[in-house]
Amino acid sequence: MLQLVRPAQEHLPGYVAALERGWSPNNERADAGFEELDQIDADPAGFLASMDDPEGKGPPVKMPDGSLVPRLPGYRRWLWDGEFCGSIAIRWQPGTATLPAYCLGHIGYTVVPWKRRRGYATVALRLLLPEARALGLPYVELTTDAKNAISHQVIVANGGVLAGHFKKPAQYGSTPALRYRINLSPAGKD
Repeated sequence: MLQLVRPAQEHLPGYVAALERGWSPNNERADAGFEELDQIDADPAGFLASMDDPEGKGPPVKMPDGSLVPRLPGYRRWLWDGEFCGSIAIRWQPGTATLPAYCLGHIGYTVVPWKRRRGYATVALRLLLPEARALGLPYVELTTDAKNAISHQVIVANGGVLAGHFKKPAQYGSTPALRYRINLSPAGKD
């Protein structure tokens, strides 16, 4: 059974093995996995601590074009079915559901290739939504490449409604994308 776990020492070997197989926790930056391997090698405890940053105090975030932007509050959870399966992250701005233009969505997820087509992304997103609600967010937005039908299905299965088509900002390559919104407000509180 799939669960979301807080990144911890007991799960770290599985995470490292996935990175060493070429998987990246960042759908926009394939090289992010190699950077994380370096961070883990240098300071495993520090790396694990960096996975939970609800105040956004960590270092700036490297964008796909190499530019740096301020880190938002957020955290990651790892998908676990007895072994490492992937990662899901949430980020937000305190006091508002609005995100800066450089942040494409509140939630991002990725499943390792050898665990795909098992419904894990759908379950992970469903498990994370109550946490997003507990943060006080009235909704979350998720974006996906326009041609990523599997991700569209994951989001729609969790109540996502297409909010629009857009072109990603230049630092993401200016490619076509879709924005979905999942309402987190209790029924009748829209």
